Amino acid sequence: MQNIKLRNVKGTFDFTPNEQRIRNYIQDTLKEIFEEYGYEPLETPTLCYYDVLASKYGAGAEILKEVYKLKDQGERDLALRYDLTVPFARFTAMQKDLKLPFKRYEIGKVFRDGPVKVGRNREFIQCDVDVIGVKDMMIDAEFMDLYVKAFEKLDIDIIIEYNNKKLMNGIIKEITGEDKINEVVTIVDKFKKMHKEELNKEFKNIGLSDDNIESLYTDFSLSLEDLQKKYPNNNLILEGIKEIKEVEDYLDALKIKDKTVFTPTLARGHNIYTGTVFEVFAQNSKITSSIGGGGRYDKIITNFINDGTEYPASGISFGLETIYEILKERMEHKSGIDILIVPINTKKESLVLASKLRKLGYKVDLIYNNRKLNKILNSANKEKIPYVIILGDEEVKQNIFKIKNMNSGEEREYLLENVEEVVNDI
Repeated sequence: MQNIKLRNVKGTFDFTPNEQRIRNYIQDTLKEIFEEYGYEPLETPTLCYYDVLASKYGAGAEILKEVYKLKDQGERDLALRYDLTVPFARFTAMQKDLKLPFKRYEIGKVFRDGPVKVGRNREFIQCDVDVIGVKDMMIDAEFMDLYVKAFEKLDIDIIIEYNNKKLMNGIIKEITGEDKINEVVTIVDKFKKMHKEELNKEFKNIGLSDDNIESLYTDFSLSLEDLQKKYPNNNLILEGIKEIKEVEDYLDALKIKDKTVFTPTLARGHNIYTGTVFEVFAQNSKITSSIGGGGRYDKIITNFINDGTEYPASGISFGLETIYEILKERMEHKSGIDILIVPINTKKESLVLASKLRKLGYKVDLIYNNRKLNKILNSANKEKIPYVIILGDEEVKQNIFKIKNMNSGEEREYLLENVEEVVNDI
């Protein structure tokens, strides 16, 4: 027999029951918030046609290097989805009678063949919320409100950085011309992460002059009012400023302005965004990368459908992996079980009792094999199981069962035919 080295593919992980409980808690919390804001669940296939997946980006785009490509038995070019946005756009384009606005959320696995680091895996879960058919900046502000509400529920203190791609692209176009916009945006997005010397080198590598570089530093440090005065005839800049101010009015009304900060160099990395962009960061955390982000992408679905109608779209994503890294350090290790039943020569009676308790809504586990009682109780304490029932011959003869509170040590007694009375006490 061939010796096989058992290992996981780099960037993929197994999660223990306790770890998966934390991940389930995050997903369940987010689903609850998404539906509270009127978003409906959607599920799309993991397998995509490569040409459909790649159509979101220009040919040769750097991001496509991270797409896992494969062929089926018919030699068709397929790929594992890179994100949930393209499948959503494809789904929308295929629906002939879709009522707009359409609001959906999707939580599912995506795959990226890229560098691996804390919070960035090759197989991971995205939690996306998107809306099609709303042009008003109100929806962008509501997304930020959703972020604030969700992270409050997850007990993570956040700050949301926001910007507008129209403003950013307008500034760059004034200084370097339109053909350099995408290259310059990528470098400007690194302003907070790199030293000026490193940035200068990158700017030089794409052919910018010293004057161009200095102008970029200057303009991206100006206030909105100063930019408005400097470029009174640049419609792209003016429109970007107008949209930023509209969003800020909504943020003031929602009383969440203190959770946000305008960041004129924020680009979100991709050229798909057409207006508002935002990223979420955890405060006072060892995780420095974003734990959420998104923005407005009016052209993707419009181009997919290509029927002469504009389909404004905006969406956000939650980084489950980075959120998990934050919460796993603070959430205690405990079982998901409410009651553990220990049968002592009473397997049939214990199974019936467990069934009745489960019907009352409790999560109940049984000891199926013969084990020493002290080891069972020690294990229950370690797993933080709150209640234990030891059901022996004597209890069955007396038609009773006793339930022990593992925290207080208190024990209560009930008749086996009155199991429902447990609800009054635990």
